[in-house]
Amino acid sequence: MSDRTRIVIALGGNALQSKKSEPTAEAQLEVVKRTCEYIAEISSRGYEMAVVHGNGPQVGRIILSSEAAKDVVPPMPFDVCGAMSQGYIGYHLQQALTYALGRRNRNIPVVTLVTQMVVEKNDLAFQNPTKPIGAFYTEEEAKALMEEKDYAMKEDAGRGWRRVVPSPLPRKIKEIHAVKSLWKDTIVVTCGGGGIPVIENADGTTEGVAAVIDKDFAAELLAEEVNADILLILTEVEKVAIHFKTPEQQDLSSLTLEEAGRYIEEGQFASGSMLPKVEAAMKFVRFNPGKKAIISSLDKAVEALEGKTGTVITFA
Repeated sequence: MSDRTRIVIALGGNALQSKKSEPTAEAQLEVVKRTCEYIAEISSRGYEMAVVHGNGPQVGRIILSSEAAKDVVPPMPFDVCGAMSQGYIGYHLQQALTYALGRRNRNIPVVTLVTQMVVEKNDLAFQNPTKPIGAFYTEEEAKALMEEKDYAMKEDAGRGWRRVVPSPLPRKIKEIHAVKSLWKDTIVVTCGGGGIPVIENADGTTEGVAAVIDKDFAAELLAEEVNADILLILTEVEKVAIHFKTPEQQDLSSLTLEEAGRYIEEGQFASGSMLPKVEAAMKFVRFNPGKKAIISSLDKAVEALEGKTGTVITFA
């Protein structure tokens, strides 16, 4: 690796799919094209980088398609659906980012690496599945699935019943040596959707599990492994805020570990939204004093790296 600033970019859902457009692959590609203009601009400033992305709606649609066709072809296991989402999202990013880089006369290869993420079999998350996936069902249908397939099913805000899966913490990136080998001369799209959750068995085999890894924690682990200088988490808002969406909302330009911890105790950050982003940022700076994490919006990414906006999380 060179002496240039190394960053890991975690892309939020708004970087891949617009709430205003149809949930089609074609519509997604148009959003990705705009996203990649921002990423290419960061690259043109001389940063070395890897890109991590989510896959929430995409893997859900793949699962729905598989379930809908179950009378024609056997449905795919959850981990395989995750791998499929990595492939097609990465394909879109490769296409769009290669073009955006070319417009800036940057001849840098972009490669997607289907990535497995090792989780612990005894992770407490497996005892309490919380992440909803797939279709809505009636209570009767949900009970039948619980009996037939041993799914965990929960009622979802009055909209019906859904399958829920655990969200364990990532412990090891199986393909990390490949990422490091590619790093200097390539932009690697990796740990897509948080990575495919797998368990390593005592006999040396690896098996996929039905689970979802938060992509922010995956990006944090990647940033540690590649000795990144900055963890850049991009989302829909320009800055982290307390008292969010109230008259007392206060946007934060900076956060120390102590301040972030206090706000978490106060319940300032929504679970499943800003909370995992702040927690991932805290973990990165806690174990890498002197480095920083930045949370900002996609359209303000360059300005955030320049210190002009965003929320910077530091050790102290």
